[in-house]
Amino acid sequence: MTATQQEAAFAEIYNPKKILDHPDFKVLKQGEKPAPDANIAAFYNPAHEIHLVQKPKPKPGPGQVLLHVRATGICGSDVHFWQHGRIGDSMVVTDECGSGHESAGEVVEVGEGVTQWKKGDRVAIEAGVPCSQPSCDACRTGRYNACPDVVFFSTPPFHGTLTRWHLHPAQWLHRLPDNVSFEEGSLCEPLAVALAGIERSGLRLGDPVVICGAGPIGLVTLLSARAAGAEPIVITDLFQNRLDFAKKLVPGVRTILIPRGSTPKENAEKIKAAAGMPLAVALECTGVESSIHAAIYSMKFGGKVFIIGVGKNEQVFPFMHLSANEIDVSFQYRYANQYPKAIRLIAGGLINLKPLVTHRFSLEDAISAFHVAADPAQGAIKVQIHD
Repeated sequence: MTATQQEAAFAEIYNPKKILDHPDFKVLKQGEKPAPDANIAAFYNPAHEIHLVQKPKPKPGPGQVLLHVRATGICGSDVHFWQHGRIGDSMVVTDECGSGHESAGEVVEVGEGVTQWKKGDRVAIEAGVPCSQPSCDACRTGRYNACPDVVFFSTPPFHGTLTRWHLHPAQWLHRLPDNVSFEEGSLCEPLAVALAGIERSGLRLGDPVVICGAGPIGLVTLLSARAAGAEPIVITDLFQNRLDFAKKLVPGVRTILIPRGSTPKENAEKIKAAAGMPLAVALECTGVESSIHAAIYSMKFGGKVFIIGVGKNEQVFPFMHLSANEIDVSFQYRYANQYPKAIRLIAGGLINLKPLVTHRFSLEDAISAFHVAADPAQGAIKVQIHD
């Protein structure tokens, strides 16, 4: 089988029905203890249930690597698929579906033709596997995040990486240096999101920036903007504890608490006052309409509002304010070509992600981890599951 044929076969190789229809697949009952080496995973379903399942341990085929997944972070999309069953019209939970896409692990076994990896190698797992075929414009031009035939692990129907044993294409793994932990390796995924935003926003050294939202993506974006040389940086949020966390991460950041009931124009004035000037770039990490409006109104003439967050399907924008002030609005879908950069930045000490992990659970306790991640009262920034 050629490399192109292998790529074309990915969707069939990772056909979720192969797991669901396997005789070894079963949903574990609450309190049921799996065998110590069982291939367990956290799955959700259309009934908005989340539970542990037991799956068959896969065997690597040509071009594949079997991994022991050592660390996985819970993303907001994982919680959303569990609780709401869909994101938009194309990503819908229609059956049991495995969660997790922020993962790092250790090579256990390699398949035929794999020469770049060996048992014991430590890797970050890039969860989006495009077709890589020359006939695909997105893949051929390097914007593989737009590949229509992508297998993105944990996006329905494909099962995720929150499991003990995971099978992955060899070419979509990234080597971790000795000074980068599995925990940091798994954080490369949200960092890749932030780095794609920094790159595509055109942020330059010394640009005044506002970051809207101090959740996990907002905080990783804050660290990235600081590493990129933005100054000053203002960050906004509805919750003071998140802003306090941001201040600990980057002491020089200027924080704005958004009062409930306030207007976007009022908040924009606070943002500009905190910065001491109108802003050149907004990195919008919430996807909330009122927050996007505040970002727009805080921009200088010719500024750029770059929207990283996801929001409701249709929104209203202040069209004439954007037009009369030549403010650009741009969007982001996942990321491409960011993992090697993310690993270099972590290994080189330019970005320190370690403080973001506030809660850690074992794989057997993954369901408890999801409940903590879903409960704002728990104060979690990033919940990780280790094995």
